[in-house]
Amino acid sequence: MTKDTDDIWVRAEVESPCIKICVIHPESRLCTGCLRSIDEIGAWSRMTPEARREIMAALPDRAGQITKRRGGRAARLNR
Repeated sequence: MTKDTDDIWVRAEVESPCIKICVIHPESRLCTGCLRSIDEIGAWSRMTPEARREIMAALPDRAGQITKRRGGRAARLNR
């Protein structure tokens, strides 16, 4: 391959924030893994790089919208 054909496969896309923990928080409606909404996840592949960057910039502020669940196995063991 020549340098020109190698450049075809180089893509400068904004990476997905997905960490493969895909669980939607029932109250915030955000993915607990990547903090994106269902609509954002579904549209990600069709979004412009600018739209993706805007979402990526907003993700750190969304962490406070997800409250940890109380209960489950850990809560039962602490009784």
